[in-house]
Amino acid sequence: MREIIFDTETTGLEFKNDRVIEIGGIELLNHFPTGRSFHVYINPGDRRVHPDALAVHGITDDFLKDKPTFDRIVDELLEFFDGARWVAHNASFDMSFINAEFERLGRPPVPGELVIDTLALARRKHPMGPNSLDALCRRYGIDNSHRTKHGALLDSELLAEVYIEMLGGRQAAFGLMPTDQGRSRAGAGSESEVVEISYERPRPLPPRISAAEIEGHAGLVARLGQKAIWTKYEAQ
Repeated sequence: MREIIFDTETTGLEFKNDRVIEIGGIELLNHFPTGRSFHVYINPGDRRVHPDALAVHGITDDFLKDKPTFDRIVDELLEFFDGARWVAHNASFDMSFINAEFERLGRPPVPGELVIDTLALARRKHPMGPNSLDALCRRYGIDNSHRTKHGALLDSELLAEVYIEMLGGRQAAFGLMPTDQGRSRAGAGSESEVVEISYERPRPLPPRISAAEIEGHAGLVARLGQKAIWTKYEAQ
């Protein structure tokens, strides 16, 4: 299962008028970070950063002047998210801005069934709260002392750690149980059924093994002979 933990920063709070100015995302496969990330600052055109928003993220109009506009990064964004679940904290806020940007370009919105709201998950798991990102970091012992301002990539990195912990920590990601395409691994009524869904990657990842390594491995297996475990595995 592929998921992108993401966050946005914006010029203000009104998605119909304000604009996205930063997007950060972290890729997870079966709830493990792969090391792949997406991060971009975006020029909002003639829309100015509201002072209240500036106090939160510290991104100034002057800093954004030479950054690409949304239409120039949309294809890269969609390529990174392609085939993945969109995971965000208070996802309705982020998705309203993302979908508003897509609408301005005549692009279809992200289907709601592809979106996971970690705030909703946290409220189910910890109904007494608080469930802000900072509060969840404290709850799960995640160091966020370097978070002096909101930033899309940093917040995505912290949220990825929180999300994994909410699902049961690293052991929850071992994936020892078989899954059916698009079906929950857990029984009805469990928290896992919201997020434990298996999807095929739309395009295979490029190989990480060189031709020389493949050739060397084949030579090793040949030297081991017919009793080699690898030979039995390939036969199956």
